Parts: sequence; C-alpha cells; structure tokens
Amino acid sequence: MNTTAASEKIGFIGLGLMGHGIAKNIVDKGYSLTFLGRKNRAPAQDLLGRGAEEAATSRDVAVASDIVFICVTGSREVEAIIRGPGGLKEGLKKGSVVVDCSTSDPTSTVALATELKALGVDYVDAPLSRTPKEAWEGTLDAMVGASDAVFARLKPVLDTWAGRIVHIGDTGDGHRMKLLNNFISLGYAAIYSEALALAEKVGISPPRFDSVIRNGRMDCGFYQTFMRWTLEGDRDAHKFTIANAFKDLTYLESMAGAAGIANPLGNATKNAFAGAFAAGPADQYVPMLATHIGKINGVDLTPTSS
Repeated sequence: MNTTAASEKIGFIGLGLMGHGIAKNIVDKGYSLTFLGRKNRAPAQDLLGRGAEEAATSRDVAVASDIVFICVTGSREVEAIIRGPGGLKEGLKKGSVVVDCSTSDPTSTVALATELKALGVDYVDAPLSRTPKEAWEGTLDAMVGASDAVFARLKPVLDTWAGRIVHIGDTGDGHRMKLLNNFISLGYAAIYSEALALAEKVGISPPRFDSVIRNGRMDCGFYQTFMRWTLEGDRDAHKFTIANAFKDLTYLESMAGAAGIANPLGNATKNAFAGAFAAGPADQYVPMLATHIGKINGVDLTPTSS
C-alpha cells in the first residue's frame, strides 16, 4: 500500500454477508475504517476488535471519511442512505468519493452521480461477483464504473478485497454489467432447476444427472456451488437469496425496456424466481429454486441430508 493511498480514510455502510468480509479486509490491510453498525452486532464487534471505529449515523461515516463504500440490497436502500435524514449527503466533503458495491438500478446510479457531482463528490459503482467466502478471503470480482482518475484513486483500496477488478467504463456501467452478469448466472439457475425437475420426472436422479454434467463442457463454478444444495443439502454453498435474485431481474427488465430490446429469456428467468419468492420462505438461497420448481411439477428435489 503506497503512502498516498494509506492517507485515505475509509467509511463503510452495509455489514451483511458480503460487506463484513470487504470491510474486514480494508481494515486488516492498514486503512483507517469507520463503519455504521447494525442490529446484528457480531460484524461490528469483529471490526471493532480489528481497530475500526463505529459511527452512529451515515452522516457521521461521511464526516470521518474520504471514501465511503456502500454494500446493501439495492437502489432503494442506497438512496435512503444518501438522501435520508442523517444521511451521507449531510456529511460529505468536496473531493469525497462514494462507492456503491450493491447491485443497483443503473438509472438510480446515474441520477445519484449527477446529484453528488453538484457537491463536488464523485460517485462510483463497483458491484461484486462471487460469494461471502471470497469476500472474507479478499478475492472478490469487481466491475467498476468510474472516470480514469477516480478509478486510479480507488484501485489500491479495491485491491484489499478484490482479486479481479475490471474498469468497465463510466459511472453506471458497473451496474449495467452486473445486471448482465446476473442475468447469465440466474438464467443458469433457472435452467438447472427445470432440468433437474424434468430429469427426476423421467426417472433420472440428481446424482445420475450430475454424473454427466460434472467435469463435462457444461460444468462451471456456478454449477458446482448450485448443485451442493440438491446433492448435499448444503444451504450455505451459494449464499445469494432468491429475493435479491428476483430484485436484480426486475432491474434487468427495466434496463432492457429502457434500451428498447426484447428480453424474453430475462422475463422467463424473472418469472421463475418470482414464483419461488412468492412461495417463500424468505431465507431461501438461489440453489433452492430447484426444490421449488420440482414441487410445482410434482417431484421432490428436497435434499435428503437437509
């Protein structure tokens, strides 16, 4: 870490499944960190033990920081953090940078960037790929929308928690690319789920199905973590909720509509997740889509070890 980068004071809001690991890596690698705590006190206590400071409001995080990272569910939450009472806008200084690591609606992202630019504050989108395991290890993927100068300023901080960083374009492009990325991955999930249900219906069990796909041309890292629920009952192998998947696919639908492009596969994928989201329970992860698709088709894909 160079001395210029080390002088940056970092703020962090959103200590969830991904955010806690990101914040941990920032403070462990030498940066001053001020974070906003949450009802779940375990992440806050962990960060305090590592030398970070806790703030009472988003405004206080902004006052203490040069660069503020946000890692929450989506645009509604980001907008509230920035614009709400006691929000970031009340404490941001000219020359600050706000970095949204959430999967957000690009339309909202561009609007927030314009709003903060009037205050002399840069707004960057840096959504994530991979899982909480990689967040903890500091090996996430990040796709960044920022000017060249702001990206160069942020890169040393991003290096503390990301193993693969792609400067995809200007502000908004990171979130546009993230929606495309999730369209592909969640499309896989919908296809795997329907294929597993059909396989079971015609007498091919999940292990037999897997014996053909695994280590073949259709295998990939997403497939492997997805299948650990159906094959092993491992609910934590792919900790991305069905609720967030459905939210992201509604953002994709909006982006496609604004671009004037037909998106029938995106809509079909969204509808698969909409059904699972409506059926509940609320704490389902993406691989559990297979169980839902099986159930509505009269087959039981509930893992025997769950």
